[in-house]
Amino acid sequence: MTLNVLAPSRTAPSHDDSPWGPPPSRQRPRRDIYRFLNRVLVGLLVLVQVYPLLWLLMTSVRDERDFATGNPFGLPRSFTLDNFSRAFGVGNLWRYILNSFIVTAGADLLIVVCGMMGAYALTVLGFRLSGVVRGMFLLGVIVPVQVALVPLFIDYSKIGLLDTYQSMVIPLAGFSLPMSIYLFSSFFGYIPRETYEAASLDGAGPYRVFARITLPLSVNTVVTVVMVNSIFIWNDFIFANTFVLSENLKTIPLGLQNYIGAMGKTDWTATFAAVCVTVTPLLLVFLVLNKAMIYGLESGANKG
Repeated sequence: MTLNVLAPSRTAPSHDDSPWGPPPSRQRPRRDIYRFLNRVLVGLLVLVQVYPLLWLLMTSVRDERDFATGNPFGLPRSFTLDNFSRAFGVGNLWRYILNSFIVTAGADLLIVVCGMMGAYALTVLGFRLSGVVRGMFLLGVIVPVQVALVPLFIDYSKIGLLDTYQSMVIPLAGFSLPMSIYLFSSFFGYIPRETYEAASLDGAGPYRVFARITLPLSVNTVVTVVMVNSIFIWNDFIFANTFVLSENLKTIPLGLQNYIGAMGKTDWTATFAAVCVTVTPLLLVFLVLNKAMIYGLESGANKG
């Protein structure tokens, strides 16, 4: 005789009572909506960033009469390269580019050398009241550059530094040091202390440790600091306008004033052609080194 034992029936739990949340069929539309909104947001950001560059490029090859009589924000109806010839003819554009390159390179060199050494002393070597010194450096971020114009002008006039490259390089590097020291200090905190201790046990001094360990590991941070500050230095107008008196030392932002004629009349197409020429080198360098720059920013920001 066979006994049929019926197991007690169990009701399958509903999807609403599941501890894992709603079923995938309900999550999928929500994910699609989020993905669509993210794409729309990214598209808007790209449009805001890319459209001015495209408009600048189109205007630089647009006929002057077409720009004056037609819609300045519309598509050009004629193309010409005469704007670039006028841009180089109205002002000494190559000289402006060379001056901006000299000022940017000199300021970046000072920023990297002083910023790395300062951050190395504050973070790696350490000393009493190093936190206070770091805080004083960071206070420099909130100091506006305008407060230093008159004192610097008086000091430069007394020691004969007016109308020189140094009069622009020194303040540009000084006002960029606080953020650079912060980025270097944040990255140096990532390097394990055991690495420095092992190097010290092997007989390496602080300078050798800096040259053999800290400097090679900081390449991405150096690229980040240089790129971030180069954008500010390349486009600087206030220091150049205050301390430069001669035509031969004018940088790009200051030299673009020459495209304003009598009674405020501006040759817009030639001006946009000059701007296009001066923006292109920095833009190309940024596109080539953007990965290293993003990595350096992430390293400094996450640690900080």
